[in-house]
Amino acid sequence: MPPWIRGIGARLRLRLRPGPGAGPGAGPGADRLVDVLVAAAVAVPVFVPFATAPEVTAFGAVANLGTVVPLVWRRRAPFAVALIVACSAMAVSLHHRPGQMLQYGALVAVYTLADLGRHRWQRWGFIGALTLSIPPGALLLKGNSAGEFMFTLLLPMTAYLMGTLARTARERSEALMERSVQLEREREAEAARAAAEERARIARDMHDVLAHAVSIMVVQAEAGPVVVRTDPDRAERSFDAIAEAGRGAMAQLRRTLGVLKEDQEKGGQEKGGQDAGVRAPRPTVATLPQLIEDVDRTRVRVRLTTDGARRELPADADLAAYRIVQEALTNTVKHAGASAAEVRLRWTDDGLEITVTDDGRGGDGGAAADSNWRRGGDGLIGIRERALACGGTAEAGPRPGGGFRVHARLPYAPVNAPATAVIP
Repeated sequence: MPPWIRGIGARLRLRLRPGPGAGPGAGPGADRLVDVLVAAAVAVPVFVPFATAPEVTAFGAVANLGTVVPLVWRRRAPFAVALIVACSAMAVSLHHRPGQMLQYGALVAVYTLADLGRHRWQRWGFIGALTLSIPPGALLLKGNSAGEFMFTLLLPMTAYLMGTLARTARERSEALMERSVQLEREREAEAARAAAEERARIARDMHDVLAHAVSIMVVQAEAGPVVVRTDPDRAERSFDAIAEAGRGAMAQLRRTLGVLKEDQEKGGQEKGGQDAGVRAPRPTVATLPQLIEDVDRTRVRVRLTTDGARRELPADADLAAYRIVQEALTNTVKHAGASAAEVRLRWTDDGLEITVTDDGRGGDGGAAADSNWRRGGDGLIGIRERALACGGTAEAGPRPGGGFRVHARLPYAPVNAPATAVIP
């Protein structure tokens, strides 16, 4: 459809029928006022011939009124108004006392029916009947020439076409508005989903940080009073470890919660570094030695071994590797009653394999960590979720010879196939 035709239809629609967005005055009252003004505008050319007509009859006056007055209700009953105005226009054309050179009211009624007609059969039935009735009336009864006949036939067709274009433009506009509302709802739903995922991620990070720090602090606090008299140096180291664990937990919590304050980094710079470190880099595989050192200060001796050349990990996998080791060691300190643990990092061709083992209670006497995994608790279940989120796998369970083992594999690049977690 040519753009200029759509433009004409849209302008006519705005003039003859203000839509919902026409302004503060739009509504039933404004529509009625527009219809009255349209009828008044049509009445001016319709009744001008009354001043110059050689003969004016009562029937002619009533017929002319029939082409004007019903337009006041054109919006409420477009089909009925079109029928009344068409019959009145036909009577005016045949009676011709006075007549009209152009049936203004009929053109408005045809346009309105094409634009606002409620049923398709009304619109098509009316224009079909009009098309069939014009030729005999114009050629046989009126004796029009070929040019006059084409003018009489094509003029209402043009009004009907313009009304149809207005209807099409309005329906398209309504469809686009509905689509816009739907897209807005989808955007809000996506934003809510992303916010929920971010809250879940923050919750996992806070759990890992707090569980690890509190476990170390509790273990050191329990050991401190025992050795404070017999081994003051060891007691001092225990209290130093408690303070260090608390400071580390606070720093990591500030980094984790910093994502909730978009202007934190800028505000910290403006205040002379008051909030410096809130946006510091998150823990990664490179910071695991510090984590191992913190845990090694407890009663659990921890050893870190590495196989293969270190490779670059995606940011999420790098953080996940740290959290997996942190959570595994936290469970070792809290549940296993172990005296030693080992963290092994194996850099393969396609991924990083993480294995954390301890010599604590594994299968029978102390299956607390194992049951925690089986029950879907926040601890080892968090390991599984982190591995899955990075496209990897995770498994945990008692070792055959005693102790407990956590094994996870994180790929260097995301994979298309869905990952699985193995639960023994």
